[in-house]
Amino acid sequence: MILKGTNIERKLQNIKNKKGDCEQILAEVQQILKEDSLKEEKIANQLSSKNSTLGNNFDFDLLETEKIFHIDQIKEICIDYRLRFLDSAHFKGEIPPTAISKIKHLEAAHNIEIKGFKIMAPSKLFKLEDKDDPLLFAPIGNDYYYLIHKWGNDLHPLRKLFAWPFKNIANLLLLVLLISYFVTLMVPEGLFSKKSSTAEFWIIYFFMFKCLASIVIFYGFALGKNFNPAIWKSKYFNA
Repeated sequence: MILKGTNIERKLQNIKNKKGDCEQILAEVQQILKEDSLKEEKIANQLSSKNSTLGNNFDFDLLETEKIFHIDQIKEICIDYRLRFLDSAHFKGEIPPTAISKIKHLEAAHNIEIKGFKIMAPSKLFKLEDKDDPLLFAPIGNDYYYLIHKWGNDLHPLRKLFAWPFKNIANLLLLVLLISYFVTLMVPEGLFSKKSSTAEFWIIYFFMFKCLASIVIFYGFALGKNFNPAIWKSKYFNA
C-alpha cells in the first residue's frame, strides 16, 4: 500500500471552508484596502493643502535624531545651494508612493495625523506665485523639522559653486571683477594703440567691468532675480 503525500494547501483550504470564513475574510480584506486607500487620500489632501501648522505631537522616543533639523540649518543649506523651503502645497513635482508610505508609517507609530508638510527643492520644482532633489519635512515645533523622505536625483556637484555669486552682492561683485579681468587679458595687444601700457590695460578693464556689470544689473532687474537669503522661504518667483 502506497501512502500519498499530504497536500498542506488543500488541508488549509478544507479548514477554512469548514469554518465558512471565505466571505468574512474577503470582506475584511476589502475593508482594510478601503481604509488604506482613504488614508492615502487624506495624506495627499494634507500635502496639497496650505496648512500653517507649526508642530506635530510626535513621540520623541520614536524619532531618529539624525533626521531632526533646526530651521537655521535648513536655511544655511538653502542659501548655499539656492534652494527653497516652502509648503508642500506649492510643490509641482510628483510625491512618490514611498514618501506616502513613510508618512502612513509615522502616523501609525505616533498615533497622530501629520500636518504642515514642507519641501526643500530647487525653485523650478515649485508652483511659484507672481510677486533636482526634493526633501519632505514635517514640523516638530520650536523651529525644528523632521525629515520624512528624500527622493529624486542628487544635486549637481558644482551647484554650490554656481550658487555662490548669488549669496550676496559682495560675491557677485567679486565675480564680475574677476571675469572683467580675464576678458581684458584676452584683448589683443596694440588693438587700440601701437604700444600697450598699464594705463591702457586698466582703462579697458574698467570698460569691460562696466559692460558686464550693466548686463548683470539688467538681467537681475528684468527677470526679478534676488540673492539667496531673500528667496529661500519666498513663494514668489520674482522675490
